Amino acid sequence: MEPQDVTHVADLEALVAGAGMHTAFAVVRHLRRAQTRQGKPYCELRLADRSRTVAGKIWSDATRAMAAVDELSVGDHVKALFEVEEYKGALQLTIRGLRPAQPGESGYDPTSLVDEGHELVSDLLCDVMVFDIETVPAVDLRKAPPTIAQAVAKHAERNEWDQAKVMSLSPYFGQVVSLAVGNGDQDPRTQDVTVFVVPPAGGHGTGPQPSTAALPHWIRPVSEVDLLRAFWALAGHANVVVSYNGRGFDVPFLIGRSLIHGVPVRIDLLASKYALRPHLDLFAVLGGYGRGPSSLDVVCWALGVASPKDTMDGSMVATTYAKGDLAQIALYNAGDVRATTAVFQRVRDGILRFRDEW
Repeated sequence: MEPQDVTHVADLEALVAGAGMHTAFAVVRHLRRAQTRQGKPYCELRLADRSRTVAGKIWSDATRAMAAVDELSVGDHVKALFEVEEYKGALQLTIRGLRPAQPGESGYDPTSLVDEGHELVSDLLCDVMVFDIETVPAVDLRKAPPTIAQAVAKHAERNEWDQAKVMSLSPYFGQVVSLAVGNGDQDPRTQDVTVFVVPPAGGHGTGPQPSTAALPHWIRPVSEVDLLRAFWALAGHANVVVSYNGRGFDVPFLIGRSLIHGVPVRIDLLASKYALRPHLDLFAVLGGYGRGPSSLDVVCWALGVASPKDTMDGSMVATTYAKGDLAQIALYNAGDVRATTAVFQRVRDGILRFRDEW
């Protein structure tokens, strides 16, 4: 029986295990060789298009597919021949054939495989993506329904916070104004960090509106929608996404804002709290289960790593943003990424390299 073509990866959900061979075009999001406990080689990978991402495995008996892996890299467009299986209740492909997609071949549409934000980050794609975000309040509670304003006031009173902090920490009342990203394999002392910033809307800030033309090349002014698209495009390409408390704050905030703006979230960065991939939250590794202070600033101090908190902290972002000082926020945000990268490399070399799952 001839393999059946699948137009969109999401269509695989309708197939059942044992439904025969199928083919599909996809982009490689993850690629890693490994060995079974019996010492047999296999390859695990993630394939994706704009509709969804799916995990797959190539076993040693698929010799041609295994050989093809040596010629492929993350980000390559491929045509896969596979059977649909189920593993621990989730869809998984057993891949029997794999080859690069050929321009002009029937059914291959490159634009259907890449995220909307790909053009924003095509020069920033990396294997280990380190990131951090900064947020500010975005809602005028005087214009909100009374029940909504009361909910914020009660939360602030219960936690002994001001209402601006409550709104900055919630994707329903705040917005992302800065996203810093860097390559986690680079030396943090010379790391190229790029920061996407969202200029204040006209009349939003109390200070003069910033001239984005005066910003250095590593600071890229964008809308919040494009910032979100850029993040998910980078995260979808990376082998591992590294954060500090990203599961507790950054990722849920980004997901909430993406939901509000209708930006697709094509990679799950919240599953399996202590998993090392695709999202390595260093706080989960180093947090000590709440036995004491373990913020990034504390960990940097303990490890002798330079901390950006010496000159600024998160509580100052909203007022700095209101003044229109995007460069200052970007410098602080980039400093957090460099500090996180330095901590990551210590953890990678001292802990992770001894773990089989890494």
